[in-house]
Amino acid sequence: MTKTFKTLADFLGTHFIYTYDNGWEYEWYAKNDHTVDYRIHGGMVAGRWVTDQEANIVMLTEGVYKIDWTEPTGTDVALVFLPNENKLHGTIFFPKWVEEHPEITVTYQNEHIDLMEESREKYATYPKLIVPEFAQITYVGNAGQDNEDVISEAPYNGMPADIRDGKYFDNQYHRVNK
Repeated sequence: MTKTFKTLADFLGTHFIYTYDNGWEYEWYAKNDHTVDYRIHGGMVAGRWVTDQEANIVMLTEGVYKIDWTEPTGTDVALVFLPNENKLHGTIFFPKWVEEHPEITVTYQNEHIDLMEESREKYATYPKLIVPEFAQITYVGNAGQDNEDVISEAPYNGMPADIRDGKYFDNQYHRVNK
């Protein structure tokens, strides 16, 4: 997809895949002006996926967007997208318990909020593991806002390649094989 991002409206409804310089691969969707969905394909919490995460989404200047949120795990995330340059910078602030027990979070979070909150209370949260990384955007798709098909199943091996190769969504941006 070739698109020039200028306004916040240009950004909302966009689906991205990006790879951090440390090799971690993420898929992320600006669902609307206050909600994001994402899947994690590589890194210490690969296999985790989340829908309807409340987030603060703003445009800093033309074509530059900042998004931040706190997860039920206690993890804080801050992303700055520069989609016109196919790059972003993200900082993830993992609580100590996520660093020590990442497997607890590798699930569809929405069905396990109680477990995330229980783990946050049970295990140490400090010191946090701070992971600041640049990333290269490898896919940009115009999914439209509030498209429930974008992030609607657990990640699987090869999913990002299927999406990039046009095998996952039809021309209306709906999943091909439900």
